Amino acid sequence: MNQNTLFGTKFRKLRALFALMALMIVSSCVTPVQSPVRDQGPVTIDMLLDDNPMVRDQDLPDLSTVDPLELTPEMVAFLDQYVNRSHGHTARLRRLLYAIMGEGTFDLVYDDVTRTAIGTFENEQGNCLSFTNMFVAMARNVGLDAHFQEVLIPPDWSIEGQSFIFSQHINVHVDLGSGYLGGDQIIDFNMYDFRDTYDREIVSDDRARAHYFNNIGVERMLEGDTTLAFANLRQSIREDDTFTPAWANLGILNRREGLESYAEVAYLKALDIDSVNLVAMSNLASLYEQQGQLELAEQYRSRVKSHRMRNPYFRYQLARIAFEDGDYDESIDHLN
Repeated sequence: MNQNTLFGTKFRKLRALFALMALMIVSSCVTPVQSPVRDQGPVTIDMLLDDNPMVRDQDLPDLSTVDPLELTPEMVAFLDQYVNRSHGHTARLRRLLYAIMGEGTFDLVYDDVTRTAIGTFENEQGNCLSFTNMFVAMARNVGLDAHFQEVLIPPDWSIEGQSFIFSQHINVHVDLGSGYLGGDQIIDFNMYDFRDTYDREIVSDDRARAHYFNNIGVERMLEGDTTLAFANLRQSIREDDTFTPAWANLGILNRREGLESYAEVAYLKALDIDSVNLVAMSNLASLYEQQGQLELAEQYRSRVKSHRMRNPYFRYQLARIAFEDGDYDESIDHLN
């Protein structure tokens, strides 16, 4: 069984009153399919995206019209009931939070499904990306300046079946202006783990859509639906072709289908965008090892190890492990 890494957006359980979205990476042990599509190279990016053997004779859905932030008349009526649009920005934000989180108004339940704003409202459940889509859409509808914000958090690993889930994070940034009680406000569905010292960056709606389609692509891949997985990962790339998680996941999908040359092109594209992308490096090393290109595989594994050891969050995790094992000297070395 070959170890691979996928980027997805699996999210932490809702543990706090305020919450929003998280992005993640999925590291997975993937067993090759029994009857892989025959791999033929050389492969170009155009072939990878628009003439891929795994979906060549299939009708792919047009996902360009999907709007994760669309609202229904029922959702607007819900906002009208709780938020007075003539009030100031701070009052509107507080009322919006109460409308979504307040007791007896809206019963949010966490699950592992990525949904649009509409899907989240109608089902009253979803993962953190689902809730974020809904919150941003509603905030904008009542006149608030709300945006998606990526947050660099310490590595957080969990296990689901044969998949190792590595969570990154995204939340909501609301600009309330420069007046009294104004300023920047962060709305986060995981406030227990959020720290204002974490590096963060406001991202565009195109980037947020890339997160959404990438998430759906990973979910469909884990369900074994190759066609929809490919369609969503490709749409993620079309929304933002610098979004490396989608390229890395597209590599995983191709490798699962036996298209190693296509997988290699996807991994290399991710590294072309981000030369220190550890997920793409790790997947590429695993691919080369499977192919018997051991020297090349070791080069990428060495790069992964080198970059990880320079990551303060990774070193902190090692310090914690050493401390729990009673090796206090090693723990202190990592902390230093």
